[in-house]
Amino acid sequence: MTAPPLTIGDAAIEILNSAPPEDKIRLSHSYAKDWQDGKLSHAFLISPPNRPARPAAPELLMPRYMPKRRNVIALLHAIAHIEFNAIDLAWDMVARFGGDMPREFTDDWTQVADDEARHFQMITDRLQSYGATYGDLPAHDGLWQSAMDTAHDLLARLAVVPLVLEARGLDVTPAMITRLEKANDLKSADVLSTIYEEEISHVHAGQKWFNYLCQKQNLDSAKAYKKLVQQYFKGQIKPPFNKAARTRAGFEEKLYLPLAQEKD
Repeated sequence: MTAPPLTIGDAAIEILNSAPPEDKIRLSHSYAKDWQDGKLSHAFLISPPNRPARPAAPELLMPRYMPKRRNVIALLHAIAHIEFNAIDLAWDMVARFGGDMPREFTDDWTQVADDEARHFQMITDRLQSYGATYGDLPAHDGLWQSAMDTAHDLLARLAVVPLVLEARGLDVTPAMITRLEKANDLKSADVLSTIYEEEISHVHAGQKWFNYLCQKQNLDSAKAYKKLVQQYFKGQIKPPFNKAARTRAGFEEKLYLPLAQEKD
């Protein structure tokens, strides 16, 4: 039997190297609690893998080859895939960058990882109510590319992952909730409403630490955000924006509105 990790860095890497979804969920909850209880030291002795371990299914396709989400099962499966990747994105944030940041940074992203593991379980439970499981449908492999592209630069990672990808989630989730309500799946709509509320705190963590680094490096946050997004994000920053949710997250309009206006 393998000895349990003694550091939060080792714990994060164990989760990244665990392929089965049930293991990622269980270990995420267990090690997040161990960290909160002071059982793991704030140390990072091993470099994280370039890519996390993945189960045999789902089949991963390029985004352009993904079929359209024509029913509730396809929508829930797509959300499950996003949440599954989000578990690893949070633990990679801890393992890759925690050693160079204040302890509070690890507090925040360990909490995010714990949340994402719970979100994934909530969505897969809803899939099971339809007789489906995560892995039954193909999924796209574009999510981890952003992590690989920004593995060398925390400021870039924060700009792209929480402040583009997760912020976009705040924009599109209300319409997904409405779609589920129209499909008379009120339980899934309630689950997504819970996830939506908690994701606001994740975007807040991204803005908080982005601002921290900009101040530390004497950078103008709006100029830095524009430069990093243009360099590392392949898509477009485009409206409609959920300004209310973004504002609740502390995400400042001066960062994202200029990029959207340039794309018009």
